[in-house]
Amino acid sequence: MVVFIKIVQLLLCLSLLVIVHEFGHFIAAKIFKVRVEKFYLFFNPKFSILRAKKFNDKWHFKFFSKNIVNERPKLDEYGNQMTDSKGRMIYEQIPIEELSDDNWMKYPETTEWGIGWVPLGGYVKIAGMIDESMDMEQMKNEPQHYEFRSKPAWQRLIIMLGGIIMNIVAAMVIYIGLLAAYGEAYLPTDNVKYGITVDSLGYEMGLRTGDKILSIDNNKVESFYKIPEEILLEQASTIQVLRDGEKVNVTIPQETMGKIVKAQELFMSPRIPFNVGGFSEDSPAKIAGIEVNDRIIGINHNYMDFFDEYKPELQKYANQDIIVSVIRNNDTLDYPVHLSEEALLGVFVTASGVFDFAEKNYSFFEAVPAGCAKAFTGIGSYLKQLKLLFSPEVKAYESVGSFITIGSIFPGTWDWQAFWQLTAFISIILAIMNLLPIPALDGGHVIFTLYEMITRRKPSDKFLEYAQIIGMLLIFALFALAMWNDITRFIIK
Repeated sequence: MVVFIKIVQLLLCLSLLVIVHEFGHFIAAKIFKVRVEKFYLFFNPKFSILRAKKFNDKWHFKFFSKNIVNERPKLDEYGNQMTDSKGRMIYEQIPIEELSDDNWMKYPETTEWGIGWVPLGGYVKIAGMIDESMDMEQMKNEPQHYEFRSKPAWQRLIIMLGGIIMNIVAAMVIYIGLLAAYGEAYLPTDNVKYGITVDSLGYEMGLRTGDKILSIDNNKVESFYKIPEEILLEQASTIQVLRDGEKVNVTIPQETMGKIVKAQELFMSPRIPFNVGGFSEDSPAKIAGIEVNDRIIGINHNYMDFFDEYKPELQKYANQDIIVSVIRNNDTLDYPVHLSEEALLGVFVTASGVFDFAEKNYSFFEAVPAGCAKAFTGIGSYLKQLKLLFSPEVKAYESVGSFITIGSIFPGTWDWQAFWQLTAFISIILAIMNLLPIPALDGGHVIFTLYEMITRRKPSDKFLEYAQIIGMLLIFALFALAMWNDITRFIIK
């Protein structure tokens, strides 16, 4: 069920953002009177799940239908089928006036809307543009006034930037709505009263369990969960902590930066007491009578204050009987518990009620500038992350991830607030990634258009065709690398 919920959230998120992105291209093209032939969610090689088009003042729909091709076998003057030098049949486009009134291809001036069957994105097919459809037959004809290639360079530039702009606008709108509806809550660093727990990576960085974070490079970080981001994005060199009552300056080994990027979990977390939040199936602690909201305080009368202290202690008593001491409603109770060979109590710990969170509520008019600022802060942070991928400590190719990586960041239970937070963040990622100067992406088309505007020389259609092919091959290669990384990261390991 958890995996299913993650998949549904991922598909819904990407579907919404693809529609938003392609609508940006669509509306910009319409403003400049460029014909948009198709608008599709997902790709539709050979056939489509849904196709819809309005003509003769009526909407027409087709479900699970083959894609329409407006062509027929080309005949010679004697009525024989023509073939090329390799014996392949030659086809020609059917003149519009010869098509029947119910033929969708007779109305190229109206957009065909549809849903494809390959859930890897979506597209708009703009007349007179070399795109992923690779429709080169259209480019052989004389340019028409309604085609993309006939428009001034500045208009074509705006059309290509339309999707990116809409993704940024979408992030702003989502953040505005979230701030207005939920406000903003965060854990102040000063309120992490028990200090931190660290894993092996945190230990390698020089941190120790029980440290209280004071500052990063002598700059205080207000929100505790922003500390890892601050260390990474600002390439911090020191962390100031309070350790055993004394201020200690921890120097961060630079070789750990790459390990932080690749780590699937945070290298530190707030230190918390062992408060029982729930139980696993066949939990030894639950069978013994321990209840939710109990606070576990000791094993065999060896009393410990924090959750992180219990795992090494429990390992001493695998497959043995122990006494677990708990506090319940100010009473101290002892329960005999038989541990399994894994030496686990089968208890989920909770931090609920342990820390005081700071909260800020926004009116709608206060949320507008705050939401816009949050979106631009997100853009800046992601640009810094991209820069970080090319640092010597980080192997960029190991950090590439596909839909599996994206899907894994969604929660296993449905949470609308978390869903929209992630959707806004992914919208920013899509905007930036599409702006990369790679042929076949919006950024590649933007580069070619800027080159034309500066030099007054337009790249040839043949050059754009080859660039599109190279760009698509590069994207497929990156996608294959991302899938391989995910398979080795989540499945094999």
